[in-house]
Amino acid sequence: MSFSLDYASIDHPRWKNLPPPPGFSNLPSANAKTPAKVAAAAAASYAALKEKRAWDLAISPAKSLPMQAFMLYMSGGGVQIFSMGIVLMLLLTPFKNIAGMNTAFAPFAPATSNVKSLNTLPLQKMAYLACNLLTLAVGLWKCRSMGLLPTGTGDWLAFETRGLSPEISLL
Repeated sequence: MSFSLDYASIDHPRWKNLPPPPGFSNLPSANAKTPAKVAAAAAASYAALKEKRAWDLAISPAKSLPMQAFMLYMSGGGVQIFSMGIVLMLLLTPFKNIAGMNTAFAPFAPATSNVKSLNTLPLQKMAYLACNLLTLAVGLWKCRSMGLLPTGTGDWLAFETRGLSPEISLL
């Protein structure tokens, strides 16, 4: 038994009135964009993507704050090796991030600007700086709650001098 398909019997005008399947659009060549317009649109979308990624990098220190706060809570309030390691990490990381800020934002800088300039992506860099300072503030708060920061008057007694008492003679 043989099977054959005759394509000549298909009625083409009947199938031309069907809408295109989802996701397919049959654009006529008259409405097609010129290569210059396509290149400009691609460059604009690439610039928008770079700016979005720069904002993601800018707020990334704030995204890790809840996890770091939980680690601080779990480390306890005493001065122990694990709590000191976590606090040290929390205090040093913002300084490392701020020192390497221009290098971190270099891939997202516009092609026409200087990568090392502070005028390149200024809002993103200010947000990055603020998020790192917030992380530093959490670390300093933990140091204060552990009693490592000199906050009371008793912490400065070594630097105080006694006043001279007046000599009194009762004779």
